[in-house]
Amino acid sequence: MTTMDQPAIPPSDRIATLDIVRGVAVMGILTMNIVAFGMPEAAYFNPRAYGGDAGIDLIAYLVNFVLFDGKMRGLFSFLFGASALLVIERAEAQGLSAARVHYARMGWLLVFGLLHLYLFWWGDILNHYALIGMILFRFRAWGITALVKLATTLIAAQTLLLAGLPVAVAMNAADASRPNATAEAIETRQGFENSFGKPAPKEIASELAAYRGSFTDALAKRAEDGATPVLGALFGVGMETLAYMLLGMALFKSGMLRGAWPAARYRRWLMIGFCIGIPAYAAIGWFVASAGFSAFAVSLGVLLLATPVRPLMIIGWASLIILLARMRGWLTDRLAAAGRMAFTNYLMTTILCTTFFNGYGSGFYGYLSRAELYLVVVAIWALILLWSKPWLAHFRYGPFEWLWRSLARGSLQPMRR
Repeated sequence: MTTMDQPAIPPSDRIATLDIVRGVAVMGILTMNIVAFGMPEAAYFNPRAYGGDAGIDLIAYLVNFVLFDGKMRGLFSFLFGASALLVIERAEAQGLSAARVHYARMGWLLVFGLLHLYLFWWGDILNHYALIGMILFRFRAWGITALVKLATTLIAAQTLLLAGLPVAVAMNAADASRPNATAEAIETRQGFENSFGKPAPKEIASELAAYRGSFTDALAKRAEDGATPVLGALFGVGMETLAYMLLGMALFKSGMLRGAWPAARYRRWLMIGFCIGIPAYAAIGWFVASAGFSAFAVSLGVLLLATPVRPLMIIGWASLIILLARMRGWLTDRLAAAGRMAFTNYLMTTILCTTFFNGYGSGFYGYLSRAELYLVVVAIWALILLWSKPWLAHFRYGPFEWLWRSLARGSLQPMRR
């Protein structure tokens, strides 16, 4: 994802802080993606839709909502912006065409993303990052203040755009509840339920049948959605994604993501981010749960109210990780290796999870509760930490990093050390 757009350069020239934050992000994103791998799509936003919304399952949902939901995606986006800028700067320093280097990378990332989306998993984010990344090049020379102002404006615009959703859900619910409600109003209400509330049983049954079936069954289900995943992400969260990438550029230029700030400054932003973000998210989570995870409550709380708070939480997370990264040891070394192979680890996570959950593999799709899914998360985390460092001891890049680099450069790159 985001973090995947990293410059493939010798380890001695790399910025270790970026790699460590990238490693945490590629592992942390699985805390939310695991729901999309193992359950019907609606469960991602709403635990009432599937997988359990009481007891330990409710706790699992709330902990992830408060601490991880959207924050790891945001870290990816920050790092995408920072890494894209680093690639551009290095290309310019070497006398290369920065535009050619950047757009070759984005073009091939789009190809990877679309293949990943339609062949393996509906939740791909690579295609979205590639499309937004093509816009990002325009802002490479902007100063820190200008980048932050534009990012703030985009987040405000995204919030205003999302404000229409709970209004539409509430108005439709009123229309559909009238004795003389039209068939269109009732159908629209069910559409909102399928997306943010509790889907109709036939919707759940359709997804279960597709992903418990053969590879071609799953393929047909993804093909049925057509361009919806691509366009939905682009228009639904595109401004927010671009804002985070711009903030990543600004924080890279300021030295924050390079690990150059004094510890006191990181601690201050950690306190600001978490002391505002955690109580705000906890209050939103309490509201949504108290409202029984209705479609209105989810659209208002999870999608709208969380949006303006999320950037502070992301900065808080980045500050915490960078502070911990200064305590170098075996774990930070392993995380840095995982970050250097983030593109490979992201795609390998999909391969492992779809093989484990889908019917053409182990067939666990829809059988584990929300809390039980995290046993799979821990197992994959262990694999990522175990295999990344030994691989990089023998090879320059992860397998998919090497392939992406070779395609973007138009020639096979040296792989072995």
